[in-house]
Amino acid sequence: MIATFSEETVIAGIASAIGEPARSRILYSLLDGHARTSTELAIVAEVSPSTASVHLNRLRSEGLIKVLLQGKHRYYSLAGKNVARTLESLSILAGSTGKKFVPNTPNRLRFARTCYDHLAGTVSVMLHDHFREKGWVINDPGDGEDAYDLSAKGIKAIEELGIDLEATRALRRRFAYGCIDWSERKPHIGGALGAALLDTAIKRKWLDRDLDSRILSVTNIGKRDLAKKFGIHA
Repeated sequence: MIATFSEETVIAGIASAIGEPARSRILYSLLDGHARTSTELAIVAEVSPSTASVHLNRLRSEGLIKVLLQGKHRYYSLAGKNVARTLESLSILAGSTGKKFVPNTPNRLRFARTCYDHLAGTVSVMLHDHFREKGWVINDPGDGEDAYDLSAKGIKAIEELGIDLEATRALRRRFAYGCIDWSERKPHIGGALGAALLDTAIKRKWLDRDLDSRILSVTNIGKRDLAKKFGIHA
């Protein structure tokens, strides 16, 4: 198939964006699926923050990365699986591999903690991924690109946990969205659904709260039930 002039122009723009060394370093640092801030990406790219901002704008304009605004922070990640596959293919041609994201969060805080009123940490990301793999949580573009809703299977699974979905949806807040996890830099479930899941985990004694910190401890009951219900081995 012969590309049209406009397609050739688009391809050339994308190739140029990927080909610049600093932008290439940014893209390959995001290949592990972990979102990063512009400050972190400036360090990765070995450029100043202002120069990194220019590079990030270029990558966004070419549709290679996306940005998620969360409070005062802006988290950057690859725009999608097609971008990741393209970068992986280029890596095969080049015979290189990217560096892995290495969190420096204390282990107890990293594994399970609260994020405002919902669950965060490794356990929360694993729960999110299980929900996505099972097709329980689906994208809801009508409420923002990071918004989620439940499929029919998801509604059944959540109701089986004893969560009142009608009451949860009636709350004056977003129902569910992908909240970038601070330590894992992958999404966990935020919003009213995330809060309901944490509340359920506490009530079912899957998790214990620390009295003076955000740390959550997985109980023996929690280890058993999380493995049985969600395939999560804590």
